[in-house]
Amino acid sequence: MKTNLLNILELIKLGEKLKTEMRHSWLSNGRQESVAEHTWRVSLMAMLMEPYLTEKVDSAKLLKMIIIHDLVEAEAGDIPAFDTMNDQAVKEQKAFNEKKSIERIRDMQGNALGEELYDLWHEFEEKETYEAKVANALDKLEAQIQHNEADISTWLDIEHRMSFMMGKHVGFDGTLQVFKDIIEEEAYAKLKVAGMEPEKLRG
Repeated sequence: MKTNLLNILELIKLGEKLKTEMRHSWLSNGRQESVAEHTWRVSLMAMLMEPYLTEKVDSAKLLKMIIIHDLVEAEAGDIPAFDTMNDQAVKEQKAFNEKKSIERIRDMQGNALGEELYDLWHEFEEKETYEAKVANALDKLEAQIQHNEADISTWLDIEHRMSFMMGKHVGFDGTLQVFKDIIEEEAYAKLKVAGMEPEKLRG
């Protein structure tokens, strides 16, 4: 028992690194966002959205999946989506680093808990189950909500276009599609106020 608890403590300490691992997102007060903050709000979204999803979801599994998914970034770091969109080498290196990290997390526990964390991470990555699809959609939607809350000066040009690219992540669930539309409208309004031409970005 004590050995298992020591292993859990080691993993908790690894998780502390997410409090200082910064994402390419900024808060409404001008401070950069940490991975831990992002993960917490994705978890909050899962809890709040659950009653409105179009299918029954295993909420415990969904929350576990969300919480474990970004833990690999404690070692692998956070790489923004736009860095991997058009660079296959970066995409492959990111996948390799994260795979090695989740293997280390599994081996750190060395028991059924380690295997469960490993399986949950891979399930999220494969995006085939309903819970994995929901987790992925909420992950993407939260990022856009945070962009909408940040000052427009923190947005890169590519992020103007990415504000309207979330449809592929929510098409499996009607509620998430409506929620995506609401978030896109906020982005549209923000870009419009800033003098941009968001109608040209919608494609």
